[in-house]
Amino acid sequence: MDSPIVAQLFRRLFRHPACQSRRNLATLSSCLQYGRRIHQLHHLQHQQRRHMASRDTIRGAKKGVPEKESHWQQRTEMFAVDMSDEYKAYPTVTANDLRSRRERPRKVKMLMRDFIEDSLYNPHYGYFSKQVVIFSPGEPFNFNALPDEPSFHAEVKRRYTEFEDALDAKEGRPDDTRQLWHTPTELFRPYYGEAIARYLMSNYVMTTYPYHDLIIYEMGAGRGTLMLNILDYIRDIEPAVYDRTKYKIIEISPSLAALQNSQLLASAASRGHASKVEIINKSIFDWDSRVPSPCFFLAMEVFDNFAHDVLRYNLDTEEPLQGTVLIDGHGDFFEFYEPTLDPVAARYLRVRHAATAGRYRVPYPTSRTARWLKQQLPFAPNLSDPEYIPTRLMQFFDILERYFPAHRLVTSDFHTLPDAVRGLNAPVVQTRFERRMVPVSTPLVHQGYFDILFPTDFRVVEAIYGALTGKLTRVLSHEAFMRSWAYVEDTRTRSGENPLLSWYRNASVMVTV
Repeated sequence: MDSPIVAQLFRRLFRHPACQSRRNLATLSSCLQYGRRIHQLHHLQHQQRRHMASRDTIRGAKKGVPEKESHWQQRTEMFAVDMSDEYKAYPTVTANDLRSRRERPRKVKMLMRDFIEDSLYNPHYGYFSKQVVIFSPGEPFNFNALPDEPSFHAEVKRRYTEFEDALDAKEGRPDDTRQLWHTPTELFRPYYGEAIARYLMSNYVMTTYPYHDLIIYEMGAGRGTLMLNILDYIRDIEPAVYDRTKYKIIEISPSLAALQNSQLLASAASRGHASKVEIINKSIFDWDSRVPSPCFFLAMEVFDNFAHDVLRYNLDTEEPLQGTVLIDGHGDFFEFYEPTLDPVAARYLRVRHAATAGRYRVPYPTSRTARWLKQQLPFAPNLSDPEYIPTRLMQFFDILERYFPAHRLVTSDFHTLPDAVRGLNAPVVQTRFERRMVPVSTPLVHQGYFDILFPTDFRVVEAIYGALTGKLTRVLSHEAFMRSWAYVEDTRTRSGENPLLSWYRNASVMVTV
């Protein structure tokens, strides 16, 4: 029932002249909720700059906070709605509490990380569970035959249109809200996967071969293209290594796991890989079995969709306050900030401070005078800009340390993103409507219809990973990694331009050494 209503509301929103600006796109979520209430009424009637700072002590919540200051609502609007009574009355829930719910929650409150995780991964209405379609370009691109990089852009656009036209024909109608996106694995097949395979095979042969098998875990495998390209390459180049290879996919999305079990296993079987592949449909955060054997852990473009907490800081004391999302009876969202941090956020701040020796960016001026001047501006907020902290990523590192003690991590993700919402390490929040991407200015959006993806501060993340796992790492740019492990001549156009090297300039690769 959601899709026709949502499509109609999107269409009305974009036809209104005032809604052509990005600022007004932030009202999408409210429009969606309003439209849903109207629909229910009719039914009843008819039946991406911050400062670096060094500190000797870590910031933390003060004890003995007066009861009247036990919850603060950020002053970001001139006439904000007072929801203090509802905040006191509504119960606190977590993303785990909502897993079994088929309807989006009302009259509850939750931490920002739980709101984001529920929006993206709820089995019944989450973005990755119900909305996402992964683009497949068909036959691999013949880069050497393309005149230049703009020609590659044009060819990608053409194949996108063909792919989506075929989906519309299969479904019998256009889908204005289809969430279609691509990955470097798909665009640069098989060359991207072969580069990863060379890295894995080389490091395996130099370290644990022949005493241990080559065990590969992959999170967020999508259509499984990376797996097939890796296995094809190892089998063709090093049959002896292939005989020792096991590939395990960890997939949280039931729909993608079902796709992998049907199509991917069939493809693997047709290529002779059936005995090598295992698909595990569970969240990595539910992992409870120890894997003592050496293994590689692939997480390609996974960190960006890990849930984050949000903090703001008292500009007088630099004390952090943690963000909570309140959802009222109509499904509208409100932010509150508590001076008492939950244990996960508090631990993240301690680990970050210790791992980086107190050097990390903050979302406010480090000079007390500059902060005072900022507060004197008309309608100045009483707290700093938001800072989004990767608490779920910290918990992922805990899982690796506890259950995969001999792992070697290979991860790639974006270190910067355009069109991000306001704040430090803030996400891009976007949806796709009528075949174009629409960014909005807040993460508080209708659950399941928007992608929420964060940049990764690899300097801080590398330090935290080392502190939690005791392992050494190396961070490279996407281009540097590909120049080391890809046959870049395979993806070079006739002009000499190379899309494999240039398309992901805002991405980095981190590997365990």
